[in-house]
Amino acid sequence: MTTADLLKGQSKTKWDTSKYAVNMDRIGCIILGGGQGTRLFPLTTKRCKPAIPFGGRYRLIDIPISNALHAGCRQLFVLTQFLSSSLHRHISQSYPTLSTSKGYVEVLGVEQKAQNTGWYQGTADAVRQNIAYLAETPVDYFLILSGDQLYNMDLQEMIAFAFEKDADLVIASLPVVEKEAKRMGLLKLDENQAIADFYEKPQDEAILKHFEIPSKIRGKVKCNYLGSMGIYLFKKKALIRLLLDDPREDFGKHLIPTALKNGGVYGHIFQGYWEDIGTVESFFRANLALTEACPAFQCHLDQAPIFSGSHHLPGPKIQNTLLQNTIICEGSLVAAEKVTNSILGPRTCIGEGCVIDSVYIMGNDYYSHPAELTNPHSPRIGKDCIIRNAIVDTNASIGDHVELINRENLTHYDSDLLYIRDGVIVIPYGAHIPDGFCL
Repeated sequence: MTTADLLKGQSKTKWDTSKYAVNMDRIGCIILGGGQGTRLFPLTTKRCKPAIPFGGRYRLIDIPISNALHAGCRQLFVLTQFLSSSLHRHISQSYPTLSTSKGYVEVLGVEQKAQNTGWYQGTADAVRQNIAYLAETPVDYFLILSGDQLYNMDLQEMIAFAFEKDADLVIASLPVVEKEAKRMGLLKLDENQAIADFYEKPQDEAILKHFEIPSKIRGKVKCNYLGSMGIYLFKKKALIRLLLDDPREDFGKHLIPTALKNGGVYGHIFQGYWEDIGTVESFFRANLALTEACPAFQCHLDQAPIFSGSHHLPGPKIQNTLLQNTIICEGSLVAAEKVTNSILGPRTCIGEGCVIDSVYIMGNDYYSHPAELTNPHSPRIGKDCIIRNAIVDTNASIGDHVELINRENLTHYDSDLLYIRDGVIVIPYGAHIPDGFCL
């Protein structure tokens, strides 16, 4: 199939992986746990990006793990470094049964080693620092995924493509427009889908022109570039050789151009939904999109559910509340006047008379004891509050008669109580907003 064939229309997600002649016992999966995540501040003050709650009841790390498990991967390694304790706890609680089904999810945190005692310096360096351990894994290929992306992808299709081409490396790519192209690595493919050229985050117009897909190939497709999704499939031997030959830190910036010189590098074109969660705005929009009737990213797929831990909570209790386009998770207690276009995470408690519009409330880790309900710092939203275009992080408490609507339409704001990023109000983890506060 040529590049032109692949660009003619939207391919449908395939989940019947039995049609591929792929031995998944010989495929290992490495999931990169992410760095400090400064652009997602203040959501990353207490945890790393992959541990951030998503969609009410998941964590971002559940997305790549679920995609890998649906493909048949049973040997998964998660590389972690920054504020990773909550991520470690979530993985150990959510995926314990893999150890009884011929598989495992193993966390590899940064540690002092005889050869290297420093922190991970980049994506490639994180894998390199675990190379001795990974080299002992009995696999032929390593699938490398990011821990902070959203997609439903048939990874076996990409693996079968690698087998067909006998590729040393396959890079998953996505048709994108110019605005997105400038923040991604761009691929230029030949007629056999071999990667002829690659450039990380080009800003120069001449470089962009060089990577533009010719109009005779793309036809009516509006996207005129192929951007790297940061999803790689390496032959194990090729990966080890590349990491040893090129000591630099990053796959996109450094090692991919080196791999092109060695040959055997191909591009797999994906036509479905994909989102890189890099900013507060992208995180906020991706979550609220789930409340739409037919969201681009689907959580409601019988054939490909998103796995996560169970909270063992009762069903939500709703009292005299008008609900529109809203997701309410287990254990919630809602007495608000109206909730629209919002997500209420586990154990969310909202008092009477509240109006909640376009808000992601991550929920709480615990209920307040009945004797503590008069405590203003109990994790809940009080009475008669108006909250709009906001993220309320875990275990935050909001008093009575609070109004959070960003009256001055600020795009950036810092205070001891809350923040605004990309026009979105963010109440940090465990914060307390006092009675009568207005913004």
